[in-house]
Amino acid sequence: MYGYNAARWHAVLNDLPAALLVVAVLFDFAAAWTKRESLQWAAIWTLWTGVIGGWAAVIAGLIASSRIEHGEAIHEIMEKHENIALMTMGVFTVVLGWRMIRRFQMPTQELAITRMLSVVGLLGLVWTGVLGGQLVFDHAAGIPTQTIQAEIENREAGHQHEPGEEHEHDVPADTAKATHTHPPGTPPHTH
Repeated sequence: MYGYNAARWHAVLNDLPAALLVVAVLFDFAAAWTKRESLQWAAIWTLWTGVIGGWAAVIAGLIASSRIEHGEAIHEIMEKHENIALMTMGVFTVVLGWRMIRRFQMPTQELAITRMLSVVGLLGLVWTGVLGGQLVFDHAAGIPTQTIQAEIENREAGHQHEPGEEHEHDVPADTAKATHTHPPGTPPHTH
């Protein structure tokens, strides 16, 4: 749809729900500390939107997992990523459901339990993100093999800088000279 495949939709839907869930927990702790009802409402509304958006991201991820090219390494990490994401969203859904059923009329022990569960949810959220990062940045999950091969060829071909253009990276000067050339007449410069 609109030039986006399932993997790209998953990427689009990930960030906002994760941020909302983090903020919901922060609002909740701020409400506990300050005893402000407005922060309780902010916590519940951001939790609502984070849970709804989080499930949309999970669904898009499940669709993407069956449609991307992958080998065994991606498959193993993807399974962990999916399982942790499902558990994380389950935890936040339970917290939301519990809060809605009890309608802010929870004794201190129940509030402490839901806050503890929210912290567990945050840890799951971080671990889900770490695994997702491994999939994309370490294994190029979601990027078609043809695109990866074209990028490898592009990188091997090197590149040229325009006169005066600087390029900062960790490649030593001897290696930089070997990876690209400058057109005749280019003023001396360092990389």
